[in-house]
Amino acid sequence: MTTFGLVVNPVAGVGGAAGLKGSDGRGVQSFARRRGGHERASERAQIALSVIASTYPGATVLTAAGVMGEEAVRGAGLEPVVVYRPGRETSGEDSTAAANAIVAQGVGLLLFAGGDGTARDVSAAMLDESLVLGIPAGVKMYSSCFAVSPAAAGAAVVQWLKGSTSTLEAEVLDVDETQVRSGRVDPRLYALVSIPHGGGRTQARKSAAPDTERMAVRNAAVGVVERMDPQGNYLLGPGGTMAKVAELLGVACTPLGVDVVRDGRVVLEDASERELIELLQSDRETSGHAIVSVIGGQGFLLGRGNQQLSAEVVKLLGSPPLIAVATEQKLIELRGRPLLVDTGDLNVDARLSGFVEVVTGPRASSFYPVKAPELEGKL
Repeated sequence: MTTFGLVVNPVAGVGGAAGLKGSDGRGVQSFARRRGGHERASERAQIALSVIASTYPGATVLTAAGVMGEEAVRGAGLEPVVVYRPGRETSGEDSTAAANAIVAQGVGLLLFAGGDGTARDVSAAMLDESLVLGIPAGVKMYSSCFAVSPAAAGAAVVQWLKGSTSTLEAEVLDVDETQVRSGRVDPRLYALVSIPHGGGRTQARKSAAPDTERMAVRNAAVGVVERMDPQGNYLLGPGGTMAKVAELLGVACTPLGVDVVRDGRVVLEDASERELIELLQSDRETSGHAIVSVIGGQGFLLGRGNQQLSAEVVKLLGSPPLIAVATEQKLIELRGRPLLVDTGDLNVDARLSGFVEVVTGPRASSFYPVKAPELEGKL
């Protein structure tokens, strides 16, 4: 029987483009919307479901009412079976309750759309023997229970429905958003769950850089600074390598935010997507480039923790739009897996795919393949 479950956290990702490092709490969500943030979980869930619908148009999807799943299921052309109805304002407790209601119906696989907070809420349900799989839609996605993209999540479900997939134990991790906003990232393990696994469709957990990498990080940062034109607008993405770049430039950077630097000074601090667009549109004579580091273990350049660098921002950047930076060891640890870009815009992701020059040190670089996760998700 082609049956599975779906839970959507309707506010997941609202804080990403707004530069708020997370979406937990109604106050943060309200502020995020005022800064141009927007929810994206339902849209990304619909992408995953459309992949499933193309192979199993009659699939049964047990879900929650309205924005918690029903709308995405209908949008993908499938018929939802509503087994849970949330109150007027949804919360993490609703995600747990919806997961419990779905699993109680005996489904073998539960999809959820959100980030690490949603993964925590879903894993708090009595999952028993059910598999889970995350559709990446949040700001924080350190956990390894997510697919690399919505399309990859859909493809993984199709393979599971065909009975041709193995299972894997995955971690549910989360961080304190208050600590993240002050620059401290200390993921905590909350649960272990079973996920469908196969074909490179699921992401690895984010790995931390060991102490032995510190000098290599500094060398990579030096290599980036050497290449910078004083007259250009450089969007410094989040991460420890970017903090070292800022230190070498003699400027203060926002922990885990996006700052714009030009001619040795910060011209835009802790910018939102909207603010970056406004700056780049008003200063078209100045070339803009985003400097991004590689997320250790996962290989993402865009789409994980730096949603301020959206597809609309990338469209306004010069050539090359991205300046990638990583230590050689971080590339080696990917074991040949491509770097990934997930802006949510297929055309922009395709434009960024191919090969990118990754700065690894002073006058040193490597050419490394880049793919859109949608390509990883093809059947």
